[in-house]
Amino acid sequence: MSKLDIYRKEWLEVVFADKNKVYGAYQLRKNSPANTTRALIIGSVIFILLFFSPKIYSLIRGNSDKQNEQLKAQEVILMPPKPLDPKTPPPPPVEPPPPKVDQVKMPPPIVKPDIEVREEPPTVEKLKVADPGQRDIKGDPTADIVIAEPVGNGPKREAAVAVDDNKVYDFVSIEKQPEFPGGIAKFYDYLGKSIRYPAMAQENNVQGKVFLTFVVEKNGKLTDIQVVRGPGSGTNEEAIRVLKESPRWNPGIQNGVPVRVKYNIAVNFNLQ
Repeated sequence: MSKLDIYRKEWLEVVFADKNKVYGAYQLRKNSPANTTRALIIGSVIFILLFFSPKIYSLIRGNSDKQNEQLKAQEVILMPPKPLDPKTPPPPPVEPPPPKVDQVKMPPPIVKPDIEVREEPPTVEKLKVADPGQRDIKGDPTADIVIAEPVGNGPKREAAVAVDDNKVYDFVSIEKQPEFPGGIAKFYDYLGKSIRYPAMAQENNVQGKVFLTFVVEKNGKLTDIQVVRGPGSGTNEEAIRVLKESPRWNPGIQNGVPVRVKYNIAVNFNLQ
């Protein structure tokens, strides 16, 4: 009995006679020898690469080590500085410019017997035309006037803090609060005489307080008038109108100078 090979082309044609041969099992069996050969070649190449990869890595690493060995650090030796010549004389001290007025030596006052006094202090006549100093110096009338810098280690005075002209201060944290001429009672009298109850608020029986904020400027004028909350119906607008027409206030004071101050107030609308 002959050996049966199911992968032979003749047998494949018999099995798939009158069947679809474009794709499926027919194509797989037909291309099976080629696929097997291709897989064997690819697997062999991968196996060889994995087997020889340590050797390849060592060759590449060995070349880089040789290149690193060829790089040698070059030491730079710095020479010490040349010693100063002890024979070279130091530069002469800078002489200050001559004063504009003559200067006469004023020895320090020491209590001694008259026979031991070697230097007499300058007379009053000399001090009228010359300034006292540590030594006698002839003045130069054409020289500039030089003001000496202060010396000593005494406590330093802090410079006065300048007040920012545009800063708006809170009225509770200021040295002197702004005030309506005559006081807050006079201000409420002004409100009572100046407010005209809006007709809409009267018709709708609207009552309550209008809370406002404004800025008292350095000249006492009221600016940036804003309503925080109020009953409406024309009461808010009337409160703003009265504040805009208010006489100028006495401004707030900070560090002795007038400043801008933010102020809060409530205007009461009440139907009686």
